[in-house]
Amino acid sequence: MTAIETVVHRAGASASSGVADADPVTTEVIRHGLNSAANQMKRALVRTAFSPVIYEVLDFAVAIYDDQVRLLAQAPSLPLFMGTMNFCVEAAVRGVGGTDKLLPGDIILFNEPYGTGSHPQDAAVVMPVFLGGELVAYTAIKGHWLDIGGKEPYSTDTVDVFQEGTIFPGVKLYRGGELVDDIYRMALANSRVPKMVAGDLNAEVVGVRTGAAALLALIERHGLETFRASVERMYDHGEAVVRAYLDKMPDGRYVGHGEMDSNGITDERIPFEVVLEIDGSSARVDFSRAPDAQEGPVNCPIPSTVSASRIAMSMLAGNGEPPNEGHFRAIEVVTRPGSMFHPVSPSPCFLYGWPAMQAMEVIYNAVAQAMPDAVTACSGGDICSLVWWGNREETGEPWADGSPHPVGQGAHVRGDGANSLLHVAESATRFSPTEVWETKNPWLLERVELLPDSGGAGRHRGGLGLQMDFQMLEDAYVTAVVERTKNPGWGLEGGEPAGIANSCALREADGTRTVFGKATRLKVPKGATLELTCGGGGGYGAPAERDPEAVRADVREGYVSETRAREQYPHAYRTPPTR
Repeated sequence: MTAIETVVHRAGASASSGVADADPVTTEVIRHGLNSAANQMKRALVRTAFSPVIYEVLDFAVAIYDDQVRLLAQAPSLPLFMGTMNFCVEAAVRGVGGTDKLLPGDIILFNEPYGTGSHPQDAAVVMPVFLGGELVAYTAIKGHWLDIGGKEPYSTDTVDVFQEGTIFPGVKLYRGGELVDDIYRMALANSRVPKMVAGDLNAEVVGVRTGAAALLALIERHGLETFRASVERMYDHGEAVVRAYLDKMPDGRYVGHGEMDSNGITDERIPFEVVLEIDGSSARVDFSRAPDAQEGPVNCPIPSTVSASRIAMSMLAGNGEPPNEGHFRAIEVVTRPGSMFHPVSPSPCFLYGWPAMQAMEVIYNAVAQAMPDAVTACSGGDICSLVWWGNREETGEPWADGSPHPVGQGAHVRGDGANSLLHVAESATRFSPTEVWETKNPWLLERVELLPDSGGAGRHRGGLGLQMDFQMLEDAYVTAVVERTKNPGWGLEGGEPAGIANSCALREADGTRTVFGKATRLKVPKGATLELTCGGGGGYGAPAERDPEAVRADVREGYVSETRAREQYPHAYRTPPTR
């Protein structure tokens, strides 16, 4: 049997020894100072960005790294981006020739997908931070631009990376503090909405500069030696927290199984597995048996594969703390080059996030075999993304917008699943308020309501999904990326799968209705309605164990129809109601 070539990905190790003597109080002050600096970056970006996908949806990540590209701090936004940022920094610096080529005031633009883990629209800016001529850190932001010159503003059917957008493989946007005008003009020239891209790019620049200033003030306040010693202690603490959790998990090999609806080109399902190995206080997440890279864009580059694994495990084991590099040291990720979770150029990867989200659910499916009380049943498993664009009737101006949408969450040992929340991969993001949407875009929201019977039955019921119907007031185009249309979220410990899976449909003015999952550049004519169905979460525990009063309350609230309740919980109708 031929050996499988694999790559093992590990977090940065300790840079020094003897740091346990760093003052714990100073360490905490510095840790909170770092988190404050990251939050200042986030606030500067949000307050200066031009497009709602940044300032409303929060489709970005901000982070600060030390000179060895180890995570110092990040601000809550899009979790899936967070674990990719070290790859962005490393690749951006390589792109300009390494650390020897860096100057104070430099800012690097980088969006090559295999280094960012994303599609080209997710553009990173990286700023090296110098103190007295010494490189001490990096500030970095990766944010979603509405368009960067791909075959469409958003696509589900690309066949190579070159169709997906203009690539900036690590180029200096600012050199020594001075704008490189040629690079700036190229970025704007390769966008259908250059004003919005210009605004968001400049906002990213403001953000990294804000973070650099806050970080330098923190270092100067405490001194570089004290700062570095405290950081090492901070890393060690983060590692200890995660290892303490993993040490309680039974050692063993646990296999989680998942499936993608399709690759965007053909309609065949794509089953895959992820192996979780627990050995003492260490965890290994193994993707080496993943399918080969797909011809369509559902390939997930290494940065996002690693990020999904770290998020899934550290959200369980991280004790709710803001993560740093130490939280990832106990987690190894194994991938196979040329596979769906480790594509190489020119494999398309525009829909990188959808297999990453499924992988997180599959990792929890594996954890459930060891500790079913530790995880939830499967959620709707998707962000049911819609990206819109067109030209306004009155002015001819181009417009674009896009958003994730919430799904029902899985039930768990302690209670029912939450109704209509964004997937954990995007748990700190949001979608725009209806008032903002209807003011900025040519549509009306006909319906926004919870979906009865969408949550899986169980001792604890799965969370409900959401129905959102967009009536178009002008002609527009949309790209829809809706996964898990063929597989409702699974239940755990005898709980039933979700009652309704994700789906999308176009209802024409004449009543014609077309159902789909993935679609690129679908014309939505004036007067037509796009119906987005966001599915529910799976149930936990046997339905026969659900409290009859809880069943009747669900019916009263409209969460479960009486017909479905009588089918799923017959015991509730054999028990007289409590007076």
